[in-house]
Amino acid sequence: MSEDRTKYISPLSTRYASDDMQYIFSEEFKFRTWRKLWISLAKSEKKLGLNITDEQVAELEAHATDINFDVAKEREKIVRHDVMSHVYAYGQQCPKAEPIIHLGATSCYVTDNTDVIVLREASKLVLKKAGQVIKNLAEFAEKYKALPCLAYTHLQPAQLTTVGKRATLWLNELLMDVENLEFQMGRLKLLGSKGTTGTQASFMELFENDESKVKELEALIAADLGFEACMPVSGQTYSRKLDSFFLNVLSGFAQSAYKFTQDLRILQSFEEMEEPFESTQIGSSAMPYKRNPMRSERIDALARYVIIDSLNPAMTSATQMFERTLDDSANKRISVAEAFLAVDAILNIYINISSGLVVYDKVITRRVMEKLPYMATENIMMESVKRGGDRQELHERLRVHSHAAAAGVKLEGKPCDLIDRIAADPAFKLSDDELRANLDPAKYTGRSVSQVEEFLRDFVQPVLDRIYEAPVESVLNV
Repeated sequence: MSEDRTKYISPLSTRYASDDMQYIFSEEFKFRTWRKLWISLAKSEKKLGLNITDEQVAELEAHATDINFDVAKEREKIVRHDVMSHVYAYGQQCPKAEPIIHLGATSCYVTDNTDVIVLREASKLVLKKAGQVIKNLAEFAEKYKALPCLAYTHLQPAQLTTVGKRATLWLNELLMDVENLEFQMGRLKLLGSKGTTGTQASFMELFENDESKVKELEALIAADLGFEACMPVSGQTYSRKLDSFFLNVLSGFAQSAYKFTQDLRILQSFEEMEEPFESTQIGSSAMPYKRNPMRSERIDALARYVIIDSLNPAMTSATQMFERTLDDSANKRISVAEAFLAVDAILNIYINISSGLVVYDKVITRRVMEKLPYMATENIMMESVKRGGDRQELHERLRVHSHAAAAGVKLEGKPCDLIDRIAADPAFKLSDDELRANLDPAKYTGRSVSQVEEFLRDFVQPVLDRIYEAPVESVLNV
């Protein structure tokens, strides 16, 4: 192939994911972390008595970030081994320290420990962005906590709720995802220095079978990299269930975002709410009037990808044989990185949408009033019974009147005349004014307002106190 042809670049890089998340999964971040791990290993081994000098450690630290990628790349063409290529490149820059780089370690010392660090850093970014979405939705829920709207079961109008109460449903699912991610982050440990099959045999040799020093080596490395401990046991690699756990959490974020945008897309078709729409934005190449919910649709597309992608580490974990097998590597490189990049993209868009939700309260109220006569029939029946009516007879009359009114709406396009029909029926003993007094939507929203206030105070705010930081950048081709 001609050298001047362009090559495929993932849309996650060009269109969707943020620069911050892309950096966490970049070659630069990975190889800088490898060098941090080699420095930590050397410092810890020196502290525990191995023949490593301050000068060697200082030399390693002096070249911790100026990675000679070209040397490593050329070396890998010869040896076909990425870790040993970077050991060689580091040694070229650090001739005094070259003999002790990677001392006692296997490749997974740098690769797997780096992957754990990447999981931690990427998860921190997910939490930060989730915090911004939660803050946006919390403010929205507070603002619209008392605005009655149609609620739906089976996608059919049911009893009323409020716009703000519905937003708490979206919030609640995000809180579940945040708590799940915090749980996984809270139990995250480094692989440590486990050796070729997880027995630490090479380190036992280095420290002349002093188990206390081998154990302390891991404790020193963990502390140096900001972890409380290393995994208690492993084969050569950490259990691939760890990747599966984290991608299951990311799948949860995708599910929550999907549910939110699916609801919003339906509400936009009802003309009750819509996502932000820029003044110069084009909704359709053929139909200039259209305001398509393209941000929501993009979230849904990415969310489906993440949900399916979460199966990859599950299968990888299940098929690992004995102490390790390399058929995890190629899949892991793609599936873990792209899940985080896609969720990062989802949250970028979610931030954008949730910060600019448009509510058409007059349309919402009109649609409520169209259905409210049907929802008021139980209250009407109870009031008529108080005035001496027969509950069973009234129920039957309401059924007949309701079906007749609905037929007029659906078959003839007439306005709903249910209240007029009931007012004209002497069995109900209620005047037109008395009947219409029952058509106050606020009477049919139950505890919606209190539920919103309690939920925001008791459940949302504590999460925001933990994870909300300064506003994050919310747009990358959203």
